[in-house]
Amino acid sequence: MKAIILAAGMGSRLKKITKNKTKCMVEVNGETLIARVLNQLEKYKLDEIIVVTGYKENILKDYIEKLSLKTKIKFCNNEIYDQTNNIYSLSLVKDEMVQNDILLIESDLIFESEILDEIISSSDKNLAAVSPYELWMDGTCVELDKDNNIVNFTSSKEFGIDKTDKYYKTINIYKLSKEFNSKYYIPFLEAYIKSKGTDQYYETVFETVIKIIPNQLKGLIIKNIKWYEIDDKQDLDIAESLFAENKKLNKFEKRYGGFWRYPNLLDYCYLVNPYFPPKKMMDEIKRNFEVLLAQYPSGLKVNNLLASKYFDIEEKYVVIGNGAAELIKGLLNAIEGKLGVIRPTFEEYPNRYFEDNIEAYYPTKIGFRYSSKDIINYFNDKRIDNLILINPDNPSGNYIEKNGLFEILEWGEKNKIQIIIDESFVDFSSEEDPSLLKDDILEKYKNLIVVKSISKSYGVPGLRLGIVASSNEEIINKLKKEVNIWNINSFAEYYMQIFGKYQKGYIKALKEIKLARNNFIKELEKIEELEVYPSEANYLLIRILKKYSSKDLAEILLDKYEILIKDLKNKNGIDDNYIRIAVKTTVENNYFINAIKEIFMDGR
Repeated sequence: MKAIILAAGMGSRLKKITKNKTKCMVEVNGETLIARVLNQLEKYKLDEIIVVTGYKENILKDYIEKLSLKTKIKFCNNEIYDQTNNIYSLSLVKDEMVQNDILLIESDLIFESEILDEIISSSDKNLAAVSPYELWMDGTCVELDKDNNIVNFTSSKEFGIDKTDKYYKTINIYKLSKEFNSKYYIPFLEAYIKSKGTDQYYETVFETVIKIIPNQLKGLIIKNIKWYEIDDKQDLDIAESLFAENKKLNKFEKRYGGFWRYPNLLDYCYLVNPYFPPKKMMDEIKRNFEVLLAQYPSGLKVNNLLASKYFDIEEKYVVIGNGAAELIKGLLNAIEGKLGVIRPTFEEYPNRYFEDNIEAYYPTKIGFRYSSKDIINYFNDKRIDNLILINPDNPSGNYIEKNGLFEILEWGEKNKIQIIIDESFVDFSSEEDPSLLKDDILEKYKNLIVVKSISKSYGVPGLRLGIVASSNEEIINKLKKEVNIWNINSFAEYYMQIFGKYQKGYIKALKEIKLARNNFIKELEKIEELEVYPSEANYLLIRILKKYSSKDLAEILLDKYEILIKDLKNKNGIDDNYIRIAVKTTVENNYFINAIKEIFMDGR
């Protein structure tokens, strides 16, 4: 068997990265694509590897020759690479294809060696490695029959979004027998070039073959084996996170989301209600997708009115934001003086303020617990002008009930301290009617500013919605002037418009997640290596008592189980091995529990 690697292309979408080198010489985590695939092929003791070159041919050839490979390397140059497509590159090695069984691989791929193991060891002689279609994929797809015969090739132009459940994406790794090549593929390829020209893709020849002579090419379905095709800088960035051997956790943490690009990743780091919105609500938004996409959203005044309706408070007391993060930045710019914070906490607030102007309280109780009296006692003799309280706190899940908050607000009034309470997670608490978003409360406490993210408890982080509310109209008006007139999109606006119809479903969702949280805690408490703390939020703070550091455990969970958690080591206020994990559905919680048990049971 021989391997053919197609490496003639310019990689123009990578722009400056491929200015002085070929596309397959691009590095992923310090290793070039071509060196990786050649080293992967070494173990199979192939008769020869043929590399079809083109763009920067001499540079690529010199580079490969210096790799000291044991397998014989042969080069074939496509001199008109800039005028042709890969069908022509493949035609240049057609003689090799009719004389040998072939592994055909495109050079812009990065993949785990298990794909080669499966395709080479398969008893089927003619195979295309394919993967179940996912959102991030682009390019040629295929459809399979019940015996995994490829029955249809679909190009990007012919792609139908309504058929994605039937599609498999071609990985661009093929195993082809010399019989198939000589009898079918090469004669069809020659005829295709003669009639259609050289600016075509070799997949179109496969499509013609299977339509005229069915059941000649099977799909080898690849699941749970990583691969990625690199066409641009974004692809390169994603590939580096997928295939990182060191600092993989760090690469994912720096992404701050966008994990839909990693369909197998289980995100226990970011904090979202998995029980809301309900399917019916999602379907209603989908039905209006085209209209919402093509229409401008309403301006700020209309959407502030919607937000006031959503939370049943006066419009003059509220300002809507493109996520709470937008408003936090504006709010921290609007206040003045010394700022009191409690750490460890959500650092977005202190990060937006001058560190020299921050007075921090570090609770000393187990699990970073504190009460309203602890806060008052600590700050009573400190000169602060503002106090930020996340309630429930993040990451501890510590919670102060309403009466305790009223004590803090009254103490703040006496001492001329403005109290900013972020209640983004308050709906997850066990207290009945815990929110401060009530006109009578806002009006009574002029020193109260409430921040609430709609993303967290309502399960819509992609919409980017949040509010600030206060009867301090000076602050609210400052924020209204600071945000853009169209600061939220049409999808977010429509979601708020229809929310009232689904409010009962939201109440039901909160009951479900609280039950899931309680059961999750009970099961985790049975693991002797963990110390699990009570939480009134949709996340749990856990201290690792032995065997692993928090970073090591987070790395193992990501590498082995594709579970992403929050490593809290070195977070401001934490100097021990703590992690934070999201509460998800019962099925997902059980998966996490089983993974943790496996990790700690290993070597006991």
